[in-house]
Amino acid sequence: MNFYGVIVLLFSSHEKSLGKILVVDDEPSSLLIMTEALSDLGTVICCDNGIDAIEKAFELQPDVILLDIEMPNLNGFEVCKRLKNNPKTAYCTVIFVSSYNDKIFECQSYEIGGIDLIHKPVDIKICRLRVINHLKLKQQEAQIRAAKHDISTLVSQVPVYISYWSLQEENLFNNNGQSRWFAMDGEKMLGQQAKDILPSDLYKAFHRCLELRINEEVVNIQFEKPRNNIEYVRAHIHLRLKANQVMGVILTLTDITSIKRTKALLANESERLKVMLNSIGDAVIATDKNAIIHFMNPIAERLTGWVAQDAKGRHIDEVMNLCDATTTQKSVNPITVALREQRVVAMALNTQLTDLDGRVYRVEDSAAPIRDEAGRIIGGIIVFHDVSESVAMAVKMSHLANHDLLTDLPNRILLHDRVLHACKVASGKQKQIALILIDIDHFKYLNDTLGHHQGDLIIKYVAKRLESLIDLSMTLARIGGDEFVILIPEVKATTAVDAIASEIIDTMSQPFRLDNQAYTLSVSVGVSINPTDSNTAEEMMTHADAAMYRAKEQGRNRFCYYSDDLEYQFKQRQRVEKLLRTAIEQDKVEVFYQPKLALSTQQIVGVEALVRIRDQENHLVSPIEFIPLAEETGLILTLGESVLKQSCVAAKEWFDRGHNIKVAVNIAAKQFTDKNFCRIVSEILKSTGLPSELLELEVTESSLMHDFEETKKMLNDLASLGLTIAIDDFGTGYSSLSYLKMFPVDVLKIDQSFVKDMCNDTQSMDIVRTISSLAHSLNLQIVAEGIEQKQHLTSLLELGCKLGQGYLFYKPMPKADFEELLN
Repeated sequence: MNFYGVIVLLFSSHEKSLGKILVVDDEPSSLLIMTEALSDLGTVICCDNGIDAIEKAFELQPDVILLDIEMPNLNGFEVCKRLKNNPKTAYCTVIFVSSYNDKIFECQSYEIGGIDLIHKPVDIKICRLRVINHLKLKQQEAQIRAAKHDISTLVSQVPVYISYWSLQEENLFNNNGQSRWFAMDGEKMLGQQAKDILPSDLYKAFHRCLELRINEEVVNIQFEKPRNNIEYVRAHIHLRLKANQVMGVILTLTDITSIKRTKALLANESERLKVMLNSIGDAVIATDKNAIIHFMNPIAERLTGWVAQDAKGRHIDEVMNLCDATTTQKSVNPITVALREQRVVAMALNTQLTDLDGRVYRVEDSAAPIRDEAGRIIGGIIVFHDVSESVAMAVKMSHLANHDLLTDLPNRILLHDRVLHACKVASGKQKQIALILIDIDHFKYLNDTLGHHQGDLIIKYVAKRLESLIDLSMTLARIGGDEFVILIPEVKATTAVDAIASEIIDTMSQPFRLDNQAYTLSVSVGVSINPTDSNTAEEMMTHADAAMYRAKEQGRNRFCYYSDDLEYQFKQRQRVEKLLRTAIEQDKVEVFYQPKLALSTQQIVGVEALVRIRDQENHLVSPIEFIPLAEETGLILTLGESVLKQSCVAAKEWFDRGHNIKVAVNIAAKQFTDKNFCRIVSEILKSTGLPSELLELEVTESSLMHDFEETKKMLNDLASLGLTIAIDDFGTGYSSLSYLKMFPVDVLKIDQSFVKDMCNDTQSMDIVRTISSLAHSLNLQIVAEGIEQKQHLTSLLELGCKLGQGYLFYKPMPKADFEELLN
């Protein structure tokens, strides 16, 4: 180790080191003096020649170099030049030391790159101060360099392009690290012209700001060739001023690609939602959190009468005029409640909306608050639709459900509700109420005779006349085909009920015209009084019905109050109706047969089929009890078909045994007017296999008076089947002889009432004689009913009547008994 190495070791460690100091001098004394003087300032390295100094400098890169100018071989100036030309030592501070006090040396030292000059002999104090100052400057420089590096590193990480440009548009600074923003690397970009780097649109804005001295401008730019997925940027151009002088231009770029794309997606989504909201059938209104409107779809425009543009910015209550449809009191808008209570709110029932032009709509639906991602209320939305037609339909359906379709009067359902209410009110006030049941006499006959259209006109006529008899407190209802009810909710005296019932009968008896023909009606009226004879709505209806049937039994065209004896009759009627229905449903309808004889020989030539049913004790029920009930209830169709089928089956069995017994079956008016009747007869004949000539259908004289053309067609259709047609109870109706001549009738049956009285009553004898003569002239057979005495038989034979039946010969009997008779 040489002397200078020892010096380095001696002075290489200090507590407060300011840096590394290289002392170069060919004079040992000078080295020693300066080394000792500077040892406390840092690490001191000594060299006595220029070659070693250069090597040490390259190796250690000292902060300050004290360099003697006058040295052999390689002087201080040459050493300095080499140091400045090497990047490793270019920034080292060089302080020349010289024994010459010559201005030329001083100037040359500064030109070469020296920072300072110390003259020999060296003033230690000045030397120390100058070295200290330069060491501090180097420290500050290092700090600045480190800070600059930190800032550069930080700026390079910022997701914003930052650049600074000269007035000549040269780039002085940028953070385009890794070519994130532009293809040119940041280092290469330094000193480049803006027009060579920036996109044309951006450069135009940049140049315009600089040229026109626009202090600040923000523009959005789209890159034609996106880099690193950066397509859209927001450029912020700012002139850097100092004392109102432009010093340069600061240009920053912010990547707004994701914002742009998100906005585009939101715009597309918003447009899609807008199209969807504009396309749906419901009205939609959106508001802010203060219920101020910012959106309306076309349906909302139509229902409110407001144009969306005019409605925007207005409060929801101003645009939606809501009120209660019943009370007309203003309603609170559901969206107001939804925003206040932060929940979904349904629109109140019975809400109506009045538009700008005064049109009224019934509306319904709901409102809800709109929340942001954090759950905060930012607005509200109401969705509603016009239910005017639905409400009107519901009202109409409710009306139809409670009113008669033909007369628009309350029906049985609504009447029942009103009777219940009246009973409840009357019970509390201890007052009476009356129920008047009105039944049109013989309406079924009129309906069948005149046709259903004319029958409907009669019902309407009756309804109008009855309406003229009641006041607003009463209820008039139609509860059945020909039945009406008047409810009187408060009866002060039964004499008032008598007066109303009498007035009903008188009013109905007044003639009325239908198709230029006068008609008169009669009615049977039943009255029930609560609480005199009943306590409930059901009892009142039941008792009024029983009283009405009593009025019919007493001769019709009158009124009756319910009494205790009617209870028995009514229950009997109910009992018989139940028996009838049970017999039909359980196939327990029986057919009895009354033989029909040739009067001269008293041989059996046929039978009349007569329907029978039995009670629970297996006793026969009189046809007088159940036949009218069957006609009233419509069960006659099913009952008649059952009798016809059983009769044909029996006749076929007899035919197969060699007995040509013709069976006569009574046909009710409802059967005869049924358009399917001929088909039913044909199918029964076909299914049973009975020859049609062994079937005779008995039609009452009144049934033929329904409609001439329809009657003629039905009779012709039946005759075409090959069966026999007889007119039953002839002489009791009002048939025209001219009509009779034109109908395909084969047999006339003389009603038993005339046969019964013919021997004691000359008028009855004359009727029988006339019918007999008429039949002979029309080439028709005659059958006499109700032959009970031999005198009847003798007289009928004298009048030329060949066929008959009655108790004189045989009573109606079960099938088995008749078959025994045949055998």
